[in-house]
Amino acid sequence: MYNDDDLDAAVAAGVLSRQNVEGLRHFMATRRADQQGGEHERFRLLTGFNDIFVSVGVVLILAAVGFLGGRVHGALGAAGIAAASWLLAEYFTRRLRLSLTSIVLLLGFASGLLIATLTGLLDLFGLKNISSPLDATGAAAVAAIVACVGVWLHWRRFMVPVTVAAGTAIGLLALLALLLTLAPSLKEMLLVLVLAAGLAMFAVAMYWDGQDRGRQTRRSDVAFWLHLSAAPLIIHPVFSWVGVNGAVQAVDPGLALVTCIGTYVALGLVSLAIDRRAMLVSALVYVIYALMGLFSMAGAANEVTFALAALVIGSGLLLLSARWDAARRLLVGHMPSGLQGLLPVVR
Repeated sequence: MYNDDDLDAAVAAGVLSRQNVEGLRHFMATRRADQQGGEHERFRLLTGFNDIFVSVGVVLILAAVGFLGGRVHGALGAAGIAAASWLLAEYFTRRLRLSLTSIVLLLGFASGLLIATLTGLLDLFGLKNISSPLDATGAAAVAAIVACVGVWLHWRRFMVPVTVAAGTAIGLLALLALLLTLAPSLKEMLLVLVLAAGLAMFAVAMYWDGQDRGRQTRRSDVAFWLHLSAAPLIIHPVFSWVGVNGAVQAVDPGLALVTCIGTYVALGLVSLAIDRRAMLVSALVYVIYALMGLFSMAGAANEVTFALAALVIGSGLLLLSARWDAARRLLVGHMPSGLQGLLPVVR
């Protein structure tokens, strides 16, 4: 089979014209959507069973490298994971293009680099013996900046779609740590900052979506992971403000129920408009947890709580999925023409 990289290489070599390639991509995207019942959301998680096989081996190798290096020093173990992840990606990502393996290697590289830098800074300046959270926050900011630069280099080298989401998340972490270092009083507004980070990630996702309204290139894959990461950051602060965070007994059940349902409905409308089911799925765990708490407050048995929450959410998702395209046409059709031009193509 041919992938986007093969087609781009054919254009660069002059074998195919850019117009013909874009026409082929549009035709294949439309054909696949028709065969899959209106599914337009590109998502590559698995290349084949060999991908799973290789991923298991990669996890074992990275775990062994981290363990052996960690026996010498914690930073060395994490740095070993980052280095091994990059070296393995040179073959399994750059040459074989295994989807799941590439995701595992990217996560190993990013987390290894972040932990190695943070651990090294804490040991270098003796911050582990200092109780001041300010120093630790500053070290976290520096470590996040270093990791963000490393993830950017990884993207330039391997172009794994999830890399942009990982880099954006680490960049937002660096910004948050810097703000808390410069203004520790902002800790009282942590939920507001998390919400702002979620909205910023959503804006980045829309930027990538806007470059591929037809969902035909790697940019759509990049946007998918960004949307998947943005939803929890947006919905967590909202639910926390009404107490649906482990202290659900302390809030008014009616207010919590209205907030939970209203927030998820609003998220569903946004998901319809931008044609991204990923946001609904990513926020699902928060909604189910909230409904379980509310049902429990109403006196439902614990065994019944999860079933009731699953029934409510599952029924809504199935109904929406069955009429997704029709609902999207109705919603987008009532939007201003200027806004419609910024959204993914309506099928």
